[in-house]
Amino acid sequence: MFTVARSRPAPITREPWFRRHPNLALSVAGVLFVAVLSLRLLVGDPVDAYSMLYALPVALVAMTSGLRAGMVAGLVAVGLTVVWAIANGVDLTVTGWASRVLPLLLLGALLGQATDRARRAEIEHRRLEAAALLHRQAIEINDSLVQGMAAAMWSFDAGQVEAGKKVLEQTLTQAHELVSGLIRRADMGARAELLDLPAPAGRPVSDALPTATADPRSGRRA
Repeated sequence: MFTVARSRPAPITREPWFRRHPNLALSVAGVLFVAVLSLRLLVGDPVDAYSMLYALPVALVAMTSGLRAGMVAGLVAVGLTVVWAIANGVDLTVTGWASRVLPLLLLGALLGQATDRARRAEIEHRRLEAAALLHRQAIEINDSLVQGMAAAMWSFDAGQVEAGKKVLEQTLTQAHELVSGLIRRADMGARAELLDLPAPAGRPVSDALPTATADPRSGRRA
């Protein structure tokens, strides 16, 4: 009697390798830091732009772990640059330090922030998709309930009382099962368990529902 919308299979989006293997990505970044430091200590002179190669591990860490890790990676790159300057006795001007330090720090911060925002947007997108699916399912359950009630009313009007009761009981039972399933999928925890309790044995679901009582003061049914 009931048909509930099912989610269409989402297109498979394969994440980059550094998202799927963050520990490996951090290990690769560590190797890159050591390689660039070794290159700086062994080859070239202070005017060479080898220090800009630190942008590779900084970017990798920021895209893997976000803003905080990107900032830490930028600071590590700055620290290794200081180690190189002290080890080789390099005396840089303020402009020289700024040209080496600021790009690395900005790269780690901006790229890490962009990574965090992209992740939050992806999570929100998935949440909205799940909410839209639940909304469609609720609409279809409502339509099915209306159809079941209408079929029961037609049976009553035609004098087929037993058939009408049977249709009504089936409608309530299936509605209970479907709504309980929706609540479980919505992660409503303990409340879902209460709503999913079966009706007492030997009693129809309609008997388990609260019955209306008369108000003696007004003569109306509460």
